[in-house]
Amino acid sequence: MTASNRDELPELTAWVGWVLFAGVIIFVVGFFNIVEGLVALFNPGYFLVESRGLVLHIDYTVWGWVLLGFGVLLAFAGYGVMVGQTWARVVAVLLAAVNALVNLTFVAAYPLWIVLTVALDVLVIYAVVVHGREAQALKR
Repeated sequence: MTASNRDELPELTAWVGWVLFAGVIIFVVGFFNIVEGLVALFNPGYFLVESRGLVLHIDYTVWGWVLLGFGVLLAFAGYGVMVGQTWARVVAVLLAAVNALVNLTFVAAYPLWIVLTVALDVLVIYAVVVHGREAQALKR
């Protein structure tokens, strides 16, 4: 493969929809984290267990700030993926993986919400890793 072949963008196919879907989903997951973080900050009694019942014994205020920060980063990465930025694909995969792990430690507090968030993280990782390069064709 020559340098010019590597620099050529792949042909735009229907699979680019997966990448756009991943961008929207990671943006939505970011928004979910922001909401979850705000709930942890302002209404810690909402969750099913006290903070000492979590995998990691961390106060809900700390969880709230962590989730709020992750949410903002995920939302920015989601936007970047939707507009075909390479840096955003890398950041989206890393943040989605870390977000899934962080949320798994929070599963006792609100299981259904966490399972939904982790499932969306896995979908994002798949779409961005397998079909991410095709999104660059949108910038042509």
